[in-house]
Amino acid sequence: MITIVARNVIREGKQEDFLKAVQPLIEASRAERGNVFYDLYEDVADSRAFCFIERWADEEAVAAHNASPHFRAWTAAKAEFVEAGTVARYRQR
Repeated sequence: MITIVARNVIREGKQEDFLKAVQPLIEASRAERGNVFYDLYEDVADSRAFCFIERWADEEAVAAHNASPHFRAWTAAKAEFVEAGTVARYRQR
């Protein structure tokens, strides 16, 4: 299992637009082969910070996700919404 934690700090005033823009990504990602879960969380202390927490069956599923049209579309559009971000990958032990 591979877990991805992708933290995003959203530009001031763009939170609602961000939430609308990521819905197609979330829905399509959840339907992918190898996806265990794909959830979005809002930081309780900072309404501009959101975190995707994703679990994938294996590296092949992650690679397919990263090559998918919905992920590539999000990658192209995210600069409009995301001010800063980090991505960490974890392997379950």
